[in-house]
Amino acid sequence: MRFNRMLLSTTLVIVALVIQVSVLARLHLPGAVPDLVLLTVLGLALVYGHVGGALIGFGAGLLSDLAPPADHAAGRYALVLCVIGYLAGLAKPETGRLKSATGPMAVVVVAALGSTLLYAGVGALVGDDAARHVGLPSLLFTAALYDLLLAPFVVPGVMALARRADNDPLAETGSAAKAADVASGWLSSGTGLRIGNQRGGFRIKAARSRMARAGRIKGVKRL
Repeated sequence: MRFNRMLLSTTLVIVALVIQVSVLARLHLPGAVPDLVLLTVLGLALVYGHVGGALIGFGAGLLSDLAPPADHAAGRYALVLCVIGYLAGLAKPETGRLKSATGPMAVVVVAALGSTLLYAGVGALVGDDAARHVGLPSLLFTAALYDLLLAPFVVPGVMALARRADNDPLAETGSAAKAADVASGWLSSGTGLRIGNQRGGFRIKAARSRMARAGRIKGVKRL
């Protein structure tokens, strides 16, 4: 990953984690907690693709595992977000631009359900059965609902920041200059004229001489 991508991703993940731990986790909402870190990873993965999404997801999940008041084994959420980031990156548009909000909203719902199920499954493997006491259906419903309500305020902004930071003015200038060269080359080859070229100069001189000759002939006929 390039440096600007790493810097932006790290900043956004840290800000999302701080807000989630200090604000969202203290709202004491029924069921799950709105996962701002997950939404940030999804927004970045939809711009950077599956490889970037997997790397960002792993780093964001590892920070979440180490941030207090985490009470689970380190690496558990890192595995979950790594898988979710990779799969979300596969849904990246080929053109880089989203035609509608239906796709990202579907990705958010699937990611919320998938991350909850995967987290509970990994917990069951390591002997953590907390999801059974809370109720897995309730966790799935509230996780999808909270993340879906929060997504319109997070995912588009994260994607816009990622696209803006990923733009390279020098590359754009170079591509524009190359396109201008190609266009001028196509124009010149199509018309057969070369401005400043000897061949073009001869053609212009020949055209002028033909016009002058035609004028003289018309003048003689009139006399």
